[in-house]
Amino acid sequence: MMKIDHIALWAEDIELLRQFYMLYFNMSCNDKYVNPNNNFSSYFLSFDGEGARIEIMNIPGKDAPSSRGDLKGLAHFSISVGSKETVDNMAKRFKEDGYTILSQPRTTGDGYYECAIADPEGNYVEITTE
Repeated sequence: MMKIDHIALWAEDIELLRQFYMLYFNMSCNDKYVNPNNNFSSYFLSFDGEGARIEIMNIPGKDAPSSRGDLKGLAHFSISVGSKETVDNMAKRFKEDGYTILSQPRTTGDGYYECAIADPEGNYVEITTE
């Protein structure tokens, strides 16, 4: 059976992203991996050990693009939270906690109920019922 195992995100501050996803999405995290030969470090985040994971990676001093929107590649990823009420509650919590709401809760043209936020490093994250 084929499936997506994980997506990987370069991060300026992997500790900040790790804490964000663990706090807001109740994800668990493995021990930090460090390769001293190239100063690479990473964490894998997962939902109770099930499904696709998120890998957050860092090499200090690695140049980031000037604008994520100018790149081809990963545009966003989606985290399913199961219900409209949870989407609404999470959008409200993110707003209260000072995070950028990129798209208010709504039903999209293709039938998804979702909102979208920017995580602490600007990644576009959809929060959906599906």
